[in-house]
Amino acid sequence: MKRPIYLDCHATTPVDERVLESMLPYFRESFGNAASVGHFYGWEAEAAIKLAREAIANAINAIPEEIIFTSGATEANNLAIKGVAEAYHQKGRHIITVQTEHSAVLDPCAYLQSLGFEVTYLPVKSDGLIDLHQLESTIRTDTILVSLMAANNEIGVLQPISEIGQICHARQVLFHSDAAQAIGKIPLDVNALHIDLMSLTAHKIYGAKGIGALYVRRRPRVNIAPQLHGGGHERGMRSGTLYTPQIVSFAKALEIAIESQIEEQQKVLSLSQHLWQRLGELNGIVLNGHPTQRLAGNLNVSFRGINGAALMLALQPVVAVSSGSACTSAKTAPSHVLTCLGHSKELAYASIRFGIGRYNTFDEIEIVANHVIASVRSLQIP
Repeated sequence: MKRPIYLDCHATTPVDERVLESMLPYFRESFGNAASVGHFYGWEAEAAIKLAREAIANAINAIPEEIIFTSGATEANNLAIKGVAEAYHQKGRHIITVQTEHSAVLDPCAYLQSLGFEVTYLPVKSDGLIDLHQLESTIRTDTILVSLMAANNEIGVLQPISEIGQICHARQVLFHSDAAQAIGKIPLDVNALHIDLMSLTAHKIYGAKGIGALYVRRRPRVNIAPQLHGGGHERGMRSGTLYTPQIVSFAKALEIAIESQIEEQQKVLSLSQHLWQRLGELNGIVLNGHPTQRLAGNLNVSFRGINGAALMLALQPVVAVSSGSACTSAKTAPSHVLTCLGHSKELAYASIRFGIGRYNTFDEIEIVANHVIASVRSLQIP
């Protein structure tokens, strides 16, 4: 059976062959536990992890000791939000986030509310951006954390992270950013952006699944309470045996992404623009999110007068896309991101997220465009 064209790169990406090659020795040859400090195999794994930690830190202008390895961005978000809440609850119990955040941020915040914390969920404008003045006016004397993603996983919108960081630091509030979708695609400098904690993952940039990291600022020091106990790994912040092959994959994937960042993002932007131009042949289409302040490979489109389930079914044989976040795709509710933009439930359901990536070609985009156009025209109510 012919496999459909893959345009769901915000959900995950295939492992780059160069990344896979970097991982393989650490499964069977250099398989030691980095915590086994008494022999060669442990030293070998420890050395590989040290190099990877340095590479990831350099990529975001951090120092190696500020990188805490996790199982992915979901764990990193939980560690950042719940870890700060537990460490700073005597200072305050107010947290600010945004209604369009990933569930890996919204759910920990809801959990903290059940423990007595107060969470303010800021709305977004119709283009997906927050109002900076509203953010500033929402900060209180008991606010301990602002958590706001760098790039939205559904509509690709890039928030003004630097300005947000400046507002937070001026008010002595910690700033956490979920950068799972942004890492490797846009420049990220934790010092220039005034970020105190930042969640990262490898599988959005052609690395392996199951590995991520949390950046935790050391100067001035940010304290977080560990959420996993049992061995005191990662400077006591995250216990558990370090997964050397995955960590090596993360560093290699990020190295490749940054080396090719300008060229690759120009390519996927060109493909995205061409797809949007072709979809312009249809009536009743809506681009979701800011038209330019967005990830280069993201195109989230709503189709008026279309049954969303029927459209997804029609597209499946030809193209693999999603109608929202992969982490919430099992839910029957419409995308919370799109309803926050002001869309009706019907329009939110009739939306497609095209995630264009490294391996997509112009010919593939043409095939997808032709199929989408034909499918929508056949389904549109006259």
